[in-house]
Amino acid sequence: MTHGPAPTEYKDIFVFLAAAGVLVPLFNRLKVSPVLGFLAAGVLLGPDGLGRLAGTFEWVDILTISDRSQIAVLAELGVVFLMFTIGLELSWERLKSMRRLVFGMGMAQILVCAALLGVLFYLMGRGVGGALVLGFALALSSTAVVMPVMAERGRLSTTAGRSTFSVLLAQDLAVAPILIMVAVLGSGVGDDGLSPAAIGQAVASLLPSVVGVGLLVVLGRVGLRPMFRSVARAKNTEMFLATCLFVVLGTVFLAQFTGLSPAVGALVAGLLIAETEFRREVEVTIEPFKGLLLGVFFVSVGVGLDLDAVAVAPVTIFSIAALLILIKAVAIFGVARAFKVPPGAALETALVLGPAGEFAFVILNEAIGYGVVGRDFAQGVLLSATLSLFAVPILAALAPRIDRRIRPKIEISDTPNPDLEDAPQDTTAVIIVGYGRVGQLIGELLSEHDIGYLAVDADPSLVSKARLDGMPVWYGDAGRPDLLEKLGLGHAKAVIVTMDAPGKVDEVCRAVRHLRSDVVLVARARDEKHAARLYKLGVTDAVPETTEASLQLAENALVDLGVPMGMVLASIHQKREDFRKIFQASMPEGNKRPTRALRGRLGTPQR
Repeated sequence: MTHGPAPTEYKDIFVFLAAAGVLVPLFNRLKVSPVLGFLAAGVLLGPDGLGRLAGTFEWVDILTISDRSQIAVLAELGVVFLMFTIGLELSWERLKSMRRLVFGMGMAQILVCAALLGVLFYLMGRGVGGALVLGFALALSSTAVVMPVMAERGRLSTTAGRSTFSVLLAQDLAVAPILIMVAVLGSGVGDDGLSPAAIGQAVASLLPSVVGVGLLVVLGRVGLRPMFRSVARAKNTEMFLATCLFVVLGTVFLAQFTGLSPAVGALVAGLLIAETEFRREVEVTIEPFKGLLLGVFFVSVGVGLDLDAVAVAPVTIFSIAALLILIKAVAIFGVARAFKVPPGAALETALVLGPAGEFAFVILNEAIGYGVVGRDFAQGVLLSATLSLFAVPILAALAPRIDRRIRPKIEISDTPNPDLEDAPQDTTAVIIVGYGRVGQLIGELLSEHDIGYLAVDADPSLVSKARLDGMPVWYGDAGRPDLLEKLGLGHAKAVIVTMDAPGKVDEVCRAVRHLRSDVVLVARARDEKHAARLYKLGVTDAVPETTEASLQLAENALVDLGVPMGMVLASIHQKREDFRKIFQASMPEGNKRPTRALRGRLGTPQR
């Protein structure tokens, strides 16, 4: 009698999780990108790494990934989740603000690099269709590797960072059309050439995919918002998570059913959710899955690196990798300069985008499946592409050094070019947590003084109504630090917490102070005891609603009873001073200052 699957059936998953928990953090401490850590872990733990010793030492087999197919499904889901999150970032407003760089410089880079690489592969004996697919596949760069490397070096806010982000954004947008092109070529066009009949047949075969995209858009616009609103009302985190996973996997199934790539379906789903108030909450809910599953993808890439093939033709493999980087870097530098990117920024952009990207594996595997590109040749190209990925951190570090050597220092300042549009960032001045009556009033007053703000609330009905009125309100739990980061806390000048639930106010204030110790933090308190507790948590100001209301009621009552105004104001002022002393004592050492929570009112009392 069997009792479930044999332990060895889960071995490869166990080894991957061990790599994610042990090896990758080790690489991270050595200042190596986590993505490169996963790649290296895949090489080390794969059949061509420690797996070579499995025949000699049986215990080594437990520590290696011997069956790549076992994690292949999870690896494909990693790409799907990546495309979904890219879709979440690509709202129409974001694309519109970056249209010149994305659709100008970015698309020009793709076309120029694809043309040059396509000609190279055609001269190497590939057919027109195969050379075209190879050119477009390798013209793309690695968003998953480049962006973390740029972030680690503090380069995202520079001109080089903005231009790099714009090109990567264009490349992400181009993935879906390229995958469709592969399907079109695979339906009747191979390495032998292009015939009118084959092209007609290919275009006809594209119709189900067009219908599939239309179906995804219609179903998404009609059903996504009501579905998420219904789940959000339940205020159940697990249900919301299940709904997010259902949307991702459901669009993948529908895309495959209509002949589309799963990645295309996920991208469309992300784009549709990006237009709703649930975008930020969905982002932070999906993020852990995307990171872990992308890790599986990169480990599978590392496992698939055939070191024997590299050993057989090392000169050829490394030469193709070097030639790939050189051709792309030269082309990208020229395109960037044509779009008036400063020389230093153009050089850095060109070098970090020179290596291949993760979508080369997706596109070329699709091309192999359709028979557009021969398996053996494509595998050799993928080896070179994999090796080129390891060069990204090195090239990023070399860029400024090369620039200093070839040009005078006075010319290399990386100041923003007025003609270069910035990649949009969340630079909202104020974040309002809670958009009930108090939050709405604060928002109105901020708008009157031309101070930008966005608000977040956990009531889906309230959020939907506010967005119908054109207000910048998002659905989500502001007690989650990752959501606060998505809302732009890193750039905000102030956070105002207006919720009437003391426990939740405390939670949000802790999260804000954990992420930012310098931001102005003003919170609504239930009473003086709650205000004192908030000061201990580090708020800038706490406003006790019951206390302030009591003082104002007492002030009006005393005036109505005939007590002289001067005596009333003096007694109210003294009460406020008493509370100030209580709050001052509650503040942490080193943060003592006069509090502003209880102020004297300006003007005459209301009668």
